[in-house]
Amino acid sequence: MSVYPPAPTPPPDSWPRPPACLTASQLGLPPGGARVCVAGLVLVRQRPGTAKGVIFLTLEDETGTCNIVVWAKTYERFRRAVIAGRLLRVTGRIQREAEIVHVIAEHVEDISPMLDELLRPDFDPGFDTDVDTGLNTGRWG
Repeated sequence: MSVYPPAPTPPPDSWPRPPACLTASQLGLPPGGARVCVAGLVLVRQRPGTAKGVIFLTLEDETGTCNIVVWAKTYERFRRAVIAGRLLRVTGRIQREAEIVHVIAEHVEDISPMLDELLRPDFDPGFDTDVDTGLNTGRWG
């Protein structure tokens, strides 16, 4: 038996829009084809020989992991970030296949310098929280 009331369920169309970032746990909110932004540490980079130049990334944030698909043309534009970035911010479109969610990358930004900020004892990301839904807006306060 829970002492606390259940958290309010956000409306189905309420998720942070770019440039604000979704957390990995929020990737179920937007519909397929929606434009979203995610950010996280790069856990895995895969470039299978059979994938015709497609690169698969796995990013991790504080809530879980997300799968990123980088097509060859996008890779050419953001090569340095895709290859060398330790912390990436990716804007793209949601693709759903059964229970699997991918973000098809349109823009990849290397935000690795932000990692140094995390080491500061007084670090506060300062993200705003939406008062109606309780969701992190991904915008700096």
